[in-house]
Amino acid sequence: MPRDFADAAGSRSDLVIGREESFGAAREQLTRGGSVLLHGPAGIGKSTVLRTLAAEYARTAHTVLRCSATESESHLPFLALADLLGLVLDEVSPALPAAQRTALESALTGRGESTLQRDGLALRLAVLSALRALAVAGPVLVVADDLQWLDPASTELLGFAARRLGDTPVRLLCAVRTEGPETEDAEYDRHLRATPPDTRAVRLGPLTRAQVATLLDGRGYSGLHRSTVRDIHRTSGGNPLFALELGRALAESPAAPRPGEPLPVPTSLRALVLSRLEMLSDEARRTLLVASAGARPTPALLHAAGRENAETETAQAAALGLLAPDPEGPTVRFAHPLISAALYAEAPAPERRAAHAALSTAASDPIERARHLALATTGTDPRVAARLAQAAALARDRGAPSVAASLGLLAAHHTPADGTPGPDERRLTAAEDAITAGEQDLARDVAREVLTRATAPGERVRAWMAVIEAAGQAIGEVDAVFPQALADAGDDPRLLALVHYQLAWRSLVVQGDFAQGREEAAHAARLAARAGDRRTELLALAFQAQSETLMGHPDAPATIQRALQEPQDPRVACHHNGAGSSRFRWLVMSDRLAEARSTVTALLREVRRRGMAESEVHYLRFLAETELHSGHCGRALELSRESLTLARDAGLGEGAGAMQAALAEAAGGDPGRALELAREAVRRAEGDGDAVYLSRALAALGHAHLAAGDAAAAVRVLRRVRELEAGAGITDPARGRWQGDLAEALVRTGEPAEAMDVIEVTRAHALRLGRQSVLAVLDRSEALVRAARGEHRAAVARLTSARERLAGLGFGLEEARAVFALAELHAERPGRAPESASYDEAARLFRRCRALPWLRRVEAAVAAPAAGAPAVPAVEPDGLAGLAAMERQVASLVMEGATNREIAARLFVSVKTVEATLTRVYRKLGIRSRVDIVRLAAGRRPD
Repeated sequence: MPRDFADAAGSRSDLVIGREESFGAAREQLTRGGSVLLHGPAGIGKSTVLRTLAAEYARTAHTVLRCSATESESHLPFLALADLLGLVLDEVSPALPAAQRTALESALTGRGESTLQRDGLALRLAVLSALRALAVAGPVLVVADDLQWLDPASTELLGFAARRLGDTPVRLLCAVRTEGPETEDAEYDRHLRATPPDTRAVRLGPLTRAQVATLLDGRGYSGLHRSTVRDIHRTSGGNPLFALELGRALAESPAAPRPGEPLPVPTSLRALVLSRLEMLSDEARRTLLVASAGARPTPALLHAAGRENAETETAQAAALGLLAPDPEGPTVRFAHPLISAALYAEAPAPERRAAHAALSTAASDPIERARHLALATTGTDPRVAARLAQAAALARDRGAPSVAASLGLLAAHHTPADGTPGPDERRLTAAEDAITAGEQDLARDVAREVLTRATAPGERVRAWMAVIEAAGQAIGEVDAVFPQALADAGDDPRLLALVHYQLAWRSLVVQGDFAQGREEAAHAARLAARAGDRRTELLALAFQAQSETLMGHPDAPATIQRALQEPQDPRVACHHNGAGSSRFRWLVMSDRLAEARSTVTALLREVRRRGMAESEVHYLRFLAETELHSGHCGRALELSRESLTLARDAGLGEGAGAMQAALAEAAGGDPGRALELAREAVRRAEGDGDAVYLSRALAALGHAHLAAGDAAAAVRVLRRVRELEAGAGITDPARGRWQGDLAEALVRTGEPAEAMDVIEVTRAHALRLGRQSVLAVLDRSEALVRAARGEHRAAVARLTSARERLAGLGFGLEEARAVFALAELHAERPGRAPESASYDEAARLFRRCRALPWLRRVEAAVAAPAAGAPAVPAVEPDGLAGLAAMERQVASLVMEGATNREIAARLFVSVKTVEATLTRVYRKLGIRSRVDIVRLAAGRRPD
């Protein structure tokens, strides 16, 4: 096996970033014995995926044949064939007829006059015979990279053999360059003719912004702002090679580009497009430069900017492949963003400023005009700075805080040192806009820069607040900031209110002390009221209200009302730490799901309008939580996935997003994925030192373990949650709703006494606070305890009552779980057969909720043997005697009621392997389904 295959195998996770779906599709095809053709544009990662797949499958192949062509060698006949078969010629020659052997040796060695025209049939048959001869000893893997550069003779011979291999164990793994969606279908169809008929074509598309960020981090370019990563993603078009080259150029650049300036484009990428640019006339090139400087250039805009022959010049560029038609309108669209970036980077600075100057009067949007004016101006200019500040305010009002931050930094750059407001004040406003936009790293760096020279207490405290806000949930990492911020605040109540509000968060997140956090927030609210700072007062009151709600404090409703009183700050009102969010939390915990849904939906709509990225992440998660409680598992799964995707893309609240996604996956998706996400949430909370979300993440992990059927693991995790929340002073069981899961898991592990203790302690708090849904779930759990004690009638009564109350409250999934528990209770009574009607009702409710994992549990329960049947499958020894070891294991797990996915996880194989094994079991046992296996286990012959 070549060394580069072996090296790739050890680091697959790094090499296939963003290629999980494509990699999985290719792997599945190869596993089935099929062939794969990877295709996509240059630099998209085809060779990387090909090498990684080849390294994985070379371990199972007896022979690996490899060729990698280049454009400069594509005219040399039989070169690729020599790469493939040259090293095995001696091995296969004895198996070939004389005529075929002579023709093949002549083609591979260059001795003789072999050509396709003269020896066509003999050569074609020789390649086919050689591959068949190699396959006699074991599977053959043919790896061909850059299929587009294979010499025509080798392509013809390989295609002839590939079309005739049939069941011969020869797989082809190939990669070919295709230029774009408009032409690639025809391109790879042509190359498919060089592969077997069952070849699967797998297209590699562009990476997302989050995937580009992961790729850059993995290659050591980890100090980049998220706004810079966004620019890299846009300029590269998601192409991993281009993204890495841009990241390298930034790392090597002595100074980062200022806001609004383009990324430095390295020579390696400029060379890809400059040759075509050189074919343009000077006037056409100037027109394209103006287009590259504009946001959405149109022919009308180019005319207004002084480019009189814009249509003719852009048509010339389109003919050279530099521009592409825009299906959405008349916009002048570059064929790839890199063309625009390279063109702009190559232009001399005076020409760029001239283009911006022309656009500063031609653009119709005031924000665009201000941006172009700034980029056309050198040095400080109070008039330009004022226009930029006005444009930033307009962008903020339009819900574009990222644009506002960029414009604010440009305004600061053009503000004279003695200007009013000063440059640092404008920088701090830009930092606050960056936080709103989810660009915490930019905000932190700007604030740190201001702190190196600011002396005014107001500016220093404001900068410290930006540093703390930028830390997010990892607030413990900026502990040293608080004493400095307090010292700078002095005795100014307005500044002290800001610091004590952040100290409230520190008490909660770092120390896990809700009572201390509440006190700090109340103190901050009083200070802010004295100073007339209504915004900080509202934030502090909202924090106090939320703390009281989670603690089960009786003052929570009154504090929420205080936080909702007029006058309101519109940005605080919809902020995820504002009063609206506190009211939502109180509604959910009070079982008012319909009101909670309408509240969070309105909040989500408003923060989207304002471009508040972090708040959007939170509200999507809150809405997912509401839908999950309501039993809308499919909708909850969609929302939680959307929230997590947005969180990963922005780097905001990823732990909380993973926690909610884990709960949604356990209810309506994949229990295995739920465990992965819950573990991620725990890791993130522990890494951030976040005591608040740690207990919630652990509660999600415990629930995922229970949903996956591992009650013992659920008990271990949920006991820790109980300890953490007791230490934090959290008494409201509606916060995490984990107590019913812990009680159920304790019953299943044979500890009903501890389960009753959990139920009784929790019930006392739930009764005090009026948490009706929690009380109903506790009754469901107590029914399991009573059933374990043999109190069947009391258990049925508890479950029936719990089901009715949960249905009335609108908790659809919990209602379905109560019905399922009731069905299991009936089925487990000694001497009773399973009551299919009860299971039918549970299945109906789970289907209504789209709770697929729970539905599979119902199906498994229906298929399981009735209580009283032997615990060990009662198949006669001879019944499994004809099965192989793997087949016996799979059959035994089916008898226990395990799903195919659960069997795959326990045996460390794929679900498809389980399905194939079951097919063989059915055939050998003369049965038709897994239900027949269960009947055999119960000592009955299948129908």
